[in-house]
Order: sequence, then C-alpha cells, then structure tokens
Amino acid sequence: MSEIPLTNILFLSTGLFFIGVYGLFTRRNMITMLMSVELMLNSVNINFVAFNKYLYPEKLDGIFFSIFIITIAAAEAAVAIAIIINLYRSHHSIDVEDASEMKY
Repeated sequence: MSEIPLTNILFLSTGLFFIGVYGLFTRRNMITMLMSVELMLNSVNINFVAFNKYLYPEKLDGIFFSIFIITIAAAEAAVAIAIIINLYRSHHSIDVEDASEMKY
C-alpha cells in the first residue's frame, strides 16, 4: 500500500480552506457562514494530522491539537446556533444584514 504524498494532502487542505473563506465572505446566511468557518477549521485539522504523521510519526501532538480544535468548534457551533435561533425569533430571518439592524 503506497503512502499519499504530503503535497497532495496540503493541496486538499488549502482548497478546503479557501472554499471556506469564499463561503464566509460571499454568503449572507448565518448558517452558511457557520459551515464555512467549520470547513476552515477542518482544513487546519488536516494540516495538523498530516504534519504530525510526516514530521513526528512517533508523537501524537498534531492529533491532540486536532481534538482540541474539534472541541472548540463544537462549543462555537453551539453558541452560534443559539445566536441564530434568537435572531430568527426576533426578526424571522437569519440574514446577516438583518442582524445589523437589531435594536438593543
């Protein structure tokens, strides 16, 4: 069984990251923006695991960082979904431009 070269994994990770950046900057729907941020975090996880495998195969530092990022992403998603639900209840829309019109 052959190994996948590091450059192929990095091209995949870079592509995922820039798809996430594009989705974050071009969409106005908050759920789509949240999914774009999650995509960018997953591309970072791929980088951590790939560099861990190719540079230090006997250590698990990259995997521990990935698990930490997954935990932070889950907490971020829970808070963001709570904010989106409150926005939808008050404005009946999850558009970002409606959020800027909120009155406190």
